[in-house]
Amino acid sequence: MKALFLHFFDFAEHSGISKKIIAQINALKSNDIETDLCYLNIDKNGVQRRVCGDFTIDNFGNSFSAKFVKWFKFSNLTNFIIENNYNFLYIRSFYNTTPQLLQMLKKINQAGVKIIIEFPTYPYDNEIKGAELKTRLIFFVNRLLRHRLKKYVHRAVTFSGADEIHGIKTINISNGIEFESIKLKSISHNRTSVNLIGVAEVHLWHGYDRVINGIAEYYSVNREKKVYFNIVGDGDTGETERLKSLVRTLNLEEYVKFSGYLSGSDLDDAFDNADFGIASLARHRTNISAIKTLKNREYAARGIPFIFSEDDSDFNGMPYVIKATPDESSVDINMILQFLSGFSMEPSEIRDSITDKLSWRIQMREVLNNI
Repeated sequence: MKALFLHFFDFAEHSGISKKIIAQINALKSNDIETDLCYLNIDKNGVQRRVCGDFTIDNFGNSFSAKFVKWFKFSNLTNFIIENNYNFLYIRSFYNTTPQLLQMLKKINQAGVKIIIEFPTYPYDNEIKGAELKTRLIFFVNRLLRHRLKKYVHRAVTFSGADEIHGIKTINISNGIEFESIKLKSISHNRTSVNLIGVAEVHLWHGYDRVINGIAEYYSVNREKKVYFNIVGDGDTGETERLKSLVRTLNLEEYVKFSGYLSGSDLDDAFDNADFGIASLARHRTNISAIKTLKNREYAARGIPFIFSEDDSDFNGMPYVIKATPDESSVDINMILQFLSGFSMEPSEIRDSITDKLSWRIQMREVLNNI
């Protein structure tokens, strides 16, 4: 079988999404699927090109209009898919259903190409809170037209428990891990302080403000044990600036650090210095109660205990996690310290708990079994 994996954006070394897509493609190949990648390449001059396999099929240039044309020009992509005899198209959705995209899906469906759309989050309508105008417009058009996807799409891949999305039967899988690309955390025995880490493209649903407020409450009295919070990542929604403002207001600059995006050995070092991971603590802000996030899996693969608030059946009840309440309360730092004081699992034990079920090779095989 032969597949094309379609992504509507560029790739970045620090991006967890970029790493995930490469891992999924590698997993398809390891399951004997010949797989090409189609994505948007943006060079240092801002020139945007759609690249599929070894070919540049569209050059959108670097003008202001290039930011919009790429969302509506799919004729060359349509022809490329049909002419190269792909058996199926795997799309990572950006919730960008347009008349032009529907026309492409219709044509390749008629040509016998099966279409699989992965919905990274579901439900997703509330994910545009704080997003830039362009994104809000894309989501608005999607909302008007998405009911037509079921005419052409064979299956919807989801990390939720939904039986169907927009009338499309789902394939329910977990986010996976490419274990070979993730370094196991080094064992640390720092008894004088505790280092928390949150790694994300920062959005309001990560709920890092709950941790910051918790640290403020913790330091409202004299504390012998110091607690630090390292936020690794950034975002384009203004959430990072809001968090920085909160830190300044609470006079926590000594204890909360904003490292920005890290990758490679710099990211490995940040994990080696960390004692406890902060995953999503506010999915309730986008009306999501159950989801299998990539971050939970990365923390476990690193071998670090962590806290999250959503329902994740792969980690509910695991001895290395704390379940926070899905609300706006501050995170109880003393609860984390008490948990760590009695915690004795080695990083390798945490990692071993998921290796047999959460590799991308296994998860993508489930997709293939349902095509």
